[in-house]
Amino acid sequence: MGTWKTFEEIEIWQLARAFCKDIYRIINYEGLNRDYKLRDQINASSGSIMDNIAEGFNRDGTREFVQFLSISKGSAGESRSQLYRIYDRDYISEKEFHELKDKALEISNKTGALIAYLKNSGYSGIKYK
Repeated sequence: MGTWKTFEEIEIWQLARAFCKDIYRIINYEGLNRDYKLRDQINASSGSIMDNIAEGFNRDGTREFVQFLSISKGSAGESRSQLYRIYDRDYISEKEFHELKDKALEISNKTGALIAYLKNSGYSGIKYK
């Protein structure tokens, strides 16, 4: 799709992977590791960001990729919201909160830009060649 040969080459997937690793680090903090539902929710939503980029890319069609990018963008917003709850419950510092929130927002913004690019590109995907 486009100039990428694999989803691992896509910058937003790389950013999402790093964000997911950061989330995994904090879900093991004392307190949060006992708040099972919130811990599991943010673990799932942060993983969903990178997983949906990969799944959409591998569908080989621009329309499907855009659909999965939209889901990924939603998961970034969900993770951002969950970070507020984690911060409000004093599981992370204000500095960690802002760093992680900013990373999620960057992923969301760049995903939105990629969606706009793909919608305007006129490229349908390799499965339509």
